[in-house]
Amino acid sequence: MPGFVLLVRARGDDDMTMRIGITVSRKVGNAVVRNRMKRRFRELAREILPEQGFRGCDHVLIGRAVGNDRDFSALRTDLARALARLRK
Repeated sequence: MPGFVLLVRARGDDDMTMRIGITVSRKVGNAVVRNRMKRRFRELAREILPEQGFRGCDHVLIGRAVGNDRDFSALRTDLARALARLRK
């Protein structure tokens, strides 16, 4: 099970920049846990979205409880697979 839910939505304007949103609810853990997860998601976005993201779209990563337990390379693979599935 991936450590996040990915939502991608086209904005419908002429701006071709990609935007990222990250949210982690309090159900996931305390502030330390949530902030760690957000830092990991920001790093994932820096690595993967410039090459594989969708231009002119908003990308939202919603953290799940298993996200902090997953290895960073597994999260990287999960995000790449999710974006590949959306391309099809």
